[in-house]
Amino acid sequence: MNKMLKVKIITPYGLYGNYEAEKIHCTTTTGECAILPNHMPLVAMITTSSMILTINHEERVYAITGGLLQLNDNEVRILADAFEGKDEIDVERAKRAKERAEKRLARKDANTSIRRAQVALDRAMNRIRVANFK
Repeated sequence: MNKMLKVKIITPYGLYGNYEAEKIHCTTTTGECAILPNHMPLVAMITTSSMILTINHEERVYAITGGLLQLNDNEVRILADAFEGKDEIDVERAKRAKERAEKRLARKDANTSIRRAQVALDRAMNRIRVANFK
């Protein structure tokens, strides 16, 4: 029995990384999901959230900005709009992005795309949350 998941993470910038993980914890559009080896095949949309990969019994936390997870026969492909490790996040930049998004949402004028501002706010808040994850 295979005890590892082969995980390949791809972003618009190319291959982020290949990992062998014991477990994946993520949030899909239908709720939280924990994936262990020998999980049934799965295709799921991932929301802007944290993703935890358990590698060598250590939890590694990432910020993911939407994407698609496909699992078959212990091989996982994650296509993500953005993917950052906890230590890669520039917290000050994320805080500035959060402030800009909040100002855009507060304006409520015809030139402001509420949807875009809300997505920007969600992304910034997710990055801040992941950076502060204990």
